[in-house]
Amino acid sequence: MSSDFEGYEQDFAVLTAEITNKIARVPRLPPDEKKQMVANVEKQLEEARELLEQMDLEVREIPPQSRGMYSSRMRSYKQEMGKLETDFKRSRIAYSDEVRNELLGDDGNSSENQRAHLLDNTERLERSSRRLEAGYQIAVETEQIGQEMLENLSHDREKIQRARERLRETDANLGKSSRVLTGMLRSFLLSHCVNKSSK
Repeated sequence: MSSDFEGYEQDFAVLTAEITNKIARVPRLPPDEKKQMVANVEKQLEEARELLEQMDLEVREIPPQSRGMYSSRMRSYKQEMGKLETDFKRSRIAYSDEVRNELLGDDGNSSENQRAHLLDNTERLERSSRRLEAGYQIAVETEQIGQEMLENLSHDREKIQRARERLRETDANLGKSSRVLTGMLRSFLLSHCVNKSSK
């Protein structure tokens, strides 16, 4: 049984080596050859997945006491498979970008222009954000000044109201004093007139 596993291992090693080589070549190929190479790699990746499934089935049939070494090797092969798939996805993305650029007539300068445009927009947004922040700060400070002025006006109004109340009290007291003095003066004059007439 272990011979079957080792046979699958050898096939997997050869297949993954071919896939690695082809993935590395994809970016350097002309468009027509790239398309064909991408299709070829997709097919070989599917074959590699099938080999991994066969190897996994073989490992499950190994007695538990002897399975550890094979399980460790399987983890390594699965990691390698994951890396191949990731590399292939990146290669396909690059390939798709190139195809799109060829169809749209884009080139490297266009990419640089787009990057410069994005940087310019980012700087504009940052400047706008700084202006908004400065405006907000001014608004907060203005609100604080207005609040302080309102509080001062409120205190002044209370002072004026208290002063008016004191003036009213003073006027009332003066009126009382004036009436008292007038009454006293009348009494004095009457008594003076009486004394004169009696003489």
